[in-house]
Amino acid sequence: MPQGAEHISLWIAFSAGVLSFASPCVLPLIPSYLTYITGLTFGQLQEPHSDRRVRRLVFFHTLMFIFGFSAIFIFFGALAGFLSSSLQSFMREGIYWIQKIGGILIFLFGVHVSGLFHFGLLLGEKRVQLQHKPTGFFGTFLVGVAFAAGWTPCIGPILGSILALVAGSSANVGEGMVFLTAYSAGLGIPFLVAAILFHGFLSFFQRFRNYIRAIEVATGVLLMVVGSMLFFDLFNLLSGFLYRYLPA
Repeated sequence: MPQGAEHISLWIAFSAGVLSFASPCVLPLIPSYLTYITGLTFGQLQEPHSDRRVRRLVFFHTLMFIFGFSAIFIFFGALAGFLSSSLQSFMREGIYWIQKIGGILIFLFGVHVSGLFHFGLLLGEKRVQLQHKPTGFFGTFLVGVAFAAGWTPCIGPILGSILALVAGSSANVGEGMVFLTAYSAGLGIPFLVAAILFHGFLSFFQRFRNYIRAIEVATGVLLMVVGSMLFFDLFNLLSGFLYRYLPA
């Protein structure tokens, strides 16, 4: 993939992670996730002046949770990159059709997320459930793995779109891992900030919750735009335009 197009795709992947965090199946459940992975009560998390032990516990458990889901996402990215590079080696002509099909899939994911039309296949939740959290930081890592293995109506289409973008962009294993690292960072950084500043996060969420639907629509529109760009092979054209008029 040309360098300019790769940079654009990385920003798209990171933005998709942030939008996944703001989705209705993640943002409202942050308090539940945090109480589950840390073993602390809601009252302890809500205390604005928690002691150092509590803050350290929240920080490291949240970090291990992020590492858990990031490991799975990055593995998916490596797999998508491997399949893309393998097909490129054996089927040069096939990459053209992978790009077209990937563009169509991303566009349809965008239609689903925006609410213009819901596809029944994406509506049901398919998640790995852990009835009892394993103890310790490694247990929290496993919870993150289980979170990533879930396929929900919110995160699934966005994650699937990034994987389709990797497969349709002639990426290799390394590029696939980098793209999904960017996606994981977009999802994980806000999660970590919300955990560290939990008291402030609750105040923010009370004001932000009315805009979640607008975020869904914006996410859907973004995916439709990205799908169209992939289908019509506009990433190279856009990167050339940016390098020409925005050389910095």
